[in-house]
Amino acid sequence: MHDPVAGRDDARERFLRFATSREALWPGNFRDFNAAVTRMATLAPGGRIGLPIVEEEIARLAEAWRRAPAAGGAGAGEGGEDLLVAALGARRAAALDPFDRVQLAEVLRVLKSARSLSEAGRVLFAASRAKKKSVNDADRLRKYLARFEIDWSEVVAEGG
Repeated sequence: MHDPVAGRDDARERFLRFATSREALWPGNFRDFNAAVTRMATLAPGGRIGLPIVEEEIARLAEAWRRAPAAGGAGAGEGGEDLLVAALGARRAAALDPFDRVQLAEVLRVLKSARSLSEAGRVLFAASRAKKKSVNDADRLRKYLARFEIDWSEVVAEGG
């Protein structure tokens, strides 16, 4: 049977690269993946999924996952406390403001699952990086961690 919707090679490669990255959460597994492909096919002019449609879908998925409470956030009661204590020690972790606790716990959670500091930075600064003239996510993340006297290599060395 002939498939009426096709994708350009660059678009297919971009979507597959995203879909198999650590950035892609897929909480609904194949249902979410199928819905994404269906959405792109529906929006594809002339039945050809191009790079602009893929980029829009990636942005839509990333935003949806960022907003979803089940996306694996590391709040105080969801494993975030363990990450904070491992990185800072119990006394320093207890001294953090609640705002910093939640934010830093999420940063540590992303760091644990990232293959590099740059990959973690791309995930954490996904929205703001598009507005910058010069993008150096790793440096931004390194400076953020330095505020808490945390080194990325130590976080990764702790295992996870």
